[in-house]
Parts: sequence; structure tokens; C-alpha cells
Amino acid sequence: MNESIGILGSILYLAIIVLVIASMWKVYEKAGKPGWAAIIPIYNIIVLLEIVGKPTWWVVLLFIPVANFVILIWITNLLSKSFGQSEGFTVGLVLLGFVFYPMLAFGDYQYQGPAGDYAPTTY
Repeated sequence: MNESIGILGSILYLAIIVLVIASMWKVYEKAGKPGWAAIIPIYNIIVLLEIVGKPTWWVVLLFIPVANFVILIWITNLLSKSFGQSEGFTVGLVLLGFVFYPMLAFGDYQYQGPAGDYAPTTY
């Protein structure tokens, strides 16, 4: 019995991973970028920074401990705003990404341009 629960858990985990990858692929396509870019490590972050309107050198900030969490949340907020959503949607993307990324990808949300171009910058 415990073995079957482990197998079902593994299948569910794999299904969630596939759903999130498919969602990111679709989000990239909605933003006018190639969907396959979502599955290439490092390059996916560079493309995401283009989508949200931030410079490529921000990739370096993601390698700094503690700062990477702040920057990742900031990038997620800019992604939310790039699709016309509020900070509440950002909280959903951060805490329940496996629910909110599919909503963003397969829902009626439209890419409105890079939010980082219009957001105040302090760098």
C-alpha cells in the first residue's frame, strides 16, 4: 500500500511539473517570445527579463544569496504587471505558482508590454 501511495505521489508531482513547464511555455509565447526558451536554464531568465523590461545583467543578482529571493519576487511582480495584474496576483504566483501560472497562460490575460519599462527603477 505504501508503495502505491509513493507511485501516485510521484505521478502527481510529475504532472504538476509538466503543467508548470507548459504554462511557462505559453506565457513566453503570449509575450511574443519563443516558448522553448522557457525550458533552457539561464536563457529562460534572460528572456523573462526581456519580457518584464529589465536589463540582462540582473541575471547576476540571482546568484547573490538572499538578494536572489527579493529579485525573483520583484521579477514575478513585474511579470504579473506585464499581464495587467495586481500585487495580489503576484502573491498567487509566488505562493501557488502551480495554480496561478496556468491561469496566466491559459486564461484570457493579455500581455500588455514590459512593466519594468514603466516601473520606477532604483539601480
